[in-house]
Amino acid sequence: MNINFTLISQAIAFSIFVWFTVKFVWPPLLRAIEERQKQIADGLAAGERGKKELELAGQRSSDVLKDAKQRAADIVIQAEKRAAEIIDEAKSVAKVEGDRIIAGAKAEIAHEIFSAKEDLRQQVSGLVLTGAAKILRREIDAKAHADLLTAIEAELK
Repeated sequence: MNINFTLISQAIAFSIFVWFTVKFVWPPLLRAIEERQKQIADGLAAGERGKKELELAGQRSSDVLKDAKQRAADIVIQAEKRAAEIIDEAKSVAKVEGDRIIAGAKAEIAHEIFSAKEDLRQQVSGLVLTGAAKILRREIDAKAHADLLTAIEAELK
């Protein structure tokens, strides 16, 4: 055996193996590697998008939460204002009702005072007649002296 022939035949066999590998084995491997790289890149891009969307969702949720808190505060303020209005309305209604009750009571008191004065006048005129009768030692006829009694009554008013 010749060493040169062995080396040349091994070189030719190696060249055929390299050509066969480059022609038939290497392209599917490169395609598989490229597809895998593309899948990994797409996965990383999707992960970044998901991360950004998560951040945006967090910001949106905090904005919605702030808006909800502001609305709740506005509702509380409106409720407090309405409560104050209701209290003021109730106070004014109570004041009007109180004034009406006071006016009614004053009218009733005035009526009672008038009635008491009338009763007192009649009692005084009766006492005057009785006193005059005792003073004069005679009985005064109320019918005969009605004008005189009316004049005395008018003076007492």
